[in-house]
Amino acid sequence: MLLPPPIRPAVGAVRRWPVESQHRSRRNAMVAATALAQRRAQVDDVDEFFATLGKAPSPEDADLAAHG
Repeated sequence: MLLPPPIRPAVGAVRRWPVESQHRSRRNAMVAATALAQRRAQVDDVDEFFATLGKAPSPEDADLAAHG
């Protein structure tokens, strides 16, 4: 089936959309996972620091560490 020239780009865009959308979603998920892993590492560092001091962090300190 031959489509008229003005319609071809639109058809191509519609066919590419699901693949491109899935790639963007996957990239966004990887960026979010990386940010969460960095945040978790920071919280672990703070917990380890307080553990070396021999005391548990206060609720205020824990809240600051969790919310940066």
